[in-house]
Amino acid sequence: MKTKITLLLALLFIGLNIGFAQQDEECMTKLSIFHEYVKAKNYDAAYEPWMAVRNKCPKFNNAIYIDGEKILNHKIKKETVATNKVNYINDLLKLWEQRAMYFASKTKKGEYAAKACQLMYDNREVLNNKTKEELYECYDAAYKLDKATFRNPKSLYTYFSLMVDLYDAKKKPAKDLFNKYDDVVEKVEEEVKNYSEKLNKVIAKEDSGTALTKKEGRYKKSYESYLKNYDIISGSIDQKLGDRANCENLIPLYQKDFEENKNNAVWLQRAAGKMSEKECTDDPLFFKLVNAYHELSPSANSAYYLGILKDKQKKSNEAIKFYEQAISLETDNFKKAKLYNRIALKLKAKHRYGKARNYFRQALKLNPSNGRPYLSIAGMYAASANNCGTTNFDKRAVYWLAADEARKAARVDPTQKKNSAKSVANYLAKAPQKSEIFSSGRSGQVIKIGCWIGASVTVPKI
Repeated sequence: MKTKITLLLALLFIGLNIGFAQQDEECMTKLSIFHEYVKAKNYDAAYEPWMAVRNKCPKFNNAIYIDGEKILNHKIKKETVATNKVNYINDLLKLWEQRAMYFASKTKKGEYAAKACQLMYDNREVLNNKTKEELYECYDAAYKLDKATFRNPKSLYTYFSLMVDLYDAKKKPAKDLFNKYDDVVEKVEEEVKNYSEKLNKVIAKEDSGTALTKKEGRYKKSYESYLKNYDIISGSIDQKLGDRANCENLIPLYQKDFEENKNNAVWLQRAAGKMSEKECTDDPLFFKLVNAYHELSPSANSAYYLGILKDKQKKSNEAIKFYEQAISLETDNFKKAKLYNRIALKLKAKHRYGKARNYFRQALKLNPSNGRPYLSIAGMYAASANNCGTTNFDKRAVYWLAADEARKAARVDPTQKKNSAKSVANYLAKAPQKSEIFSSGRSGQVIKIGCWIGASVTVPKI
């Protein structure tokens, strides 16, 4: 009897394996078919074999979900019948849920939750049953679920944009608006830091004279693309916030909440930061916030804000001491580079160009993929043209030096290509032209530029 049962189980096991093998063979064949169609961007032809594999072997291969997303996005984009479009949208949402079920380790929670929210937001008109409150709650839940992988620039902007719309409709208070602004801006800064540091390594390899591999070249383009998109949404976020965060709104809000938060370092830092950013530093509340913050949690930020206070009191030397203290307290190179750049901009505004250049160069050492310091240095050179040279020709030669500096910004920073090109064209238009070079007889000569610049520039050969 035992022998019969054992034999029956063995036969059953063999039969099941044959069934699975046949199923796998069929799924493998159809997967290969739809994947080739997807590679050729023939999504309509891919749809039927893809659905067959998805329904029969949902755990078979993650390509079901990677390619399926492309297929359904194509269907959504080209569909003109509203009910059919809605069906495809709902199916894509379902596909992401299935991916999370069968390939959890390859499905980042925050990323895919945000993608689902963005899909509903982008198609809100055809879905027509999603209110702004519901869409905001969708993004908010995705952000709280997994902030680390909620990093898509478009989704971060939409998330904040919905908060502003709800604030304007008086459905969210000012406190929530400003807190969400800080959340999103800090998240964007984290991502900019992440991709800047990756790009810095690639730039360092290029600067050493070592050619990039094809893979590194692709990575470089990806890093540059993300940085460009984050730069765009940073401006859009500030534009969307607009005057809602002016001093008239900020000061009474922070005054009202100060007692409750005077021992909350994060709140104090954000409040002081926002008042500094919006030029509300003349109000006594800024002094109160900064001192409370520095006393509670001495840091690079608090020292920097104390420097601003000293600047307001016309005590420039004391301000510099606090700025230097801020730099010494900061341990993160990316944040330290930002501090160097901020301080340099303040010195530039005071026409202390030599010292400002030193700070800009320190910022570039720590974060070489930020091209803005190059443009600032170029601007200081251009502003000093009339003061650095004995003859008119020599003075205008400074613009060549400014143009050379401005070009560097475009080489390292994808977000500054347009600004760089515009600046270079402007400076070259002010420099000696070909006819002037010819008549001067100085083609190819090296001109030493004095004053605070202390550099040389070669006259273009004609």
